[in-house]
Amino acid sequence: MPETKPARTICVAALQFAPAPSADDSIAIASAMIREAAAAGAQIILPPELFCGAYFCRHQDEAEFARASEWQTHQAVTALSALAAELGTVIPVSIFEKDGPEYYNSVVMIDADGTPLGVYRKSHIPDGPGYQEKFYFRPGNTGFKVWDTRFGKIGVGICWDQWFPEAARAMMLQGAELLLYPTAIGSEPQDATLDTAARWRRAMLGHAVSNTVPVIAANRIGEEGGQIFYGTSFIADEAGEIASELARTETGFAIAHFDLDHIAQERAAWGFFRDRRPVLYKPLAKD
Repeated sequence: MPETKPARTICVAALQFAPAPSADDSIAIASAMIREAAAAGAQIILPPELFCGAYFCRHQDEAEFARASEWQTHQAVTALSALAAELGTVIPVSIFEKDGPEYYNSVVMIDADGTPLGVYRKSHIPDGPGYQEKFYFRPGNTGFKVWDTRFGKIGVGICWDQWFPEAARAMMLQGAELLLYPTAIGSEPQDATLDTAARWRRAMLGHAVSNTVPVIAANRIGEEGGQIFYGTSFIADEAGEIASELARTETGFAIAHFDLDHIAQERAAWGFFRDRRPVLYKPLAKD
């Protein structure tokens, strides 16, 4: 009889909270919640986008560039690397990165032994009322990345990246087993009647379905200068069904378990990657 392999069952969590004004206090909040999620069994724990303080991209202010640091020495990376090693958890850390004269919206992937595996720089940079990121960030130059962590192969997009199906598919073609999206999104200052929470979620549920992959999204909450971040963080399974979720104002974490080998079998059975026709997709690469 062939040897039976143990199931690769993993537990993931998405944090949701309102960051404090200071980086130190925000990192302390994230650290406490990571401990809670780890105690509940989470092995991969995702904080929201740019959680080290206020979402400063609501406005253009040159003084905000002082928030940035090199990713290797960023205080959140240093603090959460030690925590990851202590708890044995994987933590993708969203930071404002400075690289010489250039600035990026980045994620550093920290493995479960506390080792930073590298950096991903946000590829799609939004620009509009309340989300004036082009003033601060260059478009990322890393390409989409997938990290082989202790608990599986993880692809990470950052906020606006999550609206683009090409980004999700690019990570899947590199072998991603989970797609993670740290986020900072909420009200639209130019239109008080526009609520994007439902379509924000639907966009990512589509990635889950068409790639047969779990999707984890972590958003912030709270009011910052009149802009209200709407939370609704969630974890979806490979069929696009909600496995765990949080409300609009809830502080806490969504948590779910997945069998990665079973999902890989489902992905093969659905045939999305078998039936791809890349020769027909050349228009996707046109500017």
